[in-house]
Amino acid sequence: MALTILGDSASGNCLKVKWTAAHLGRAFVWRETSVLSGESRTPEFLALNSAGQVPVVIFEDGRTLAQSGAIILHLAEGSALVPADAYARAKMLEWMFWEQYSHEPYIAVARLQMKYLRKPVAALDPKLIERGGAALARMEAALAGSAFLVGETPTLADIALVAYTRVAREGGFDLAGYPSVAAWVTRVETSIAIRD
Repeated sequence: MALTILGDSASGNCLKVKWTAAHLGRAFVWRETSVLSGESRTPEFLALNSAGQVPVVIFEDGRTLAQSGAIILHLAEGSALVPADAYARAKMLEWMFWEQYSHEPYIAVARLQMKYLRKPVAALDPKLIERGGAALARMEAALAGSAFLVGETPTLADIALVAYTRVAREGGFDLAGYPSVAAWVTRVETSIAIRD
């Protein structure tokens, strides 16, 4: 049997789960669930996740799990994507928590508004651009001296942060101004074998 991933292909949070499962060789069935079409608000979906958010995983035994960070951590436990060293693992989690609080709310929201809601960059809240730029600048500084966010091999922190960073241009962010980040995106895509 395979696990089932309910996800929206437009969502970096959902793609994190898909990429992690694929990288680990975990068999899965992808069920496209469009957020913009309201498919995550149906009674059937809300029975799986009352928050009405994708992604959701249904495991082979019928149990469900939501929130991309929780899902990928569960899938990757015991793999090379989770450092064995306790401090390195905590640093991985630090980046993952930061991504959801200080990166995704700006990079992903700007992308949503521009790509899917068709707003021009001039119509975006300037704080989105300012804070998204600050997030990319922090990553640039961290990656200037390191191949990956936590050491020299990819971890879940890299998968979590590459999801929206690799498409940041769709939200008005030019990675040409962040050369270490741009090089890291290529390393992560190659290491994890990311495919859309």
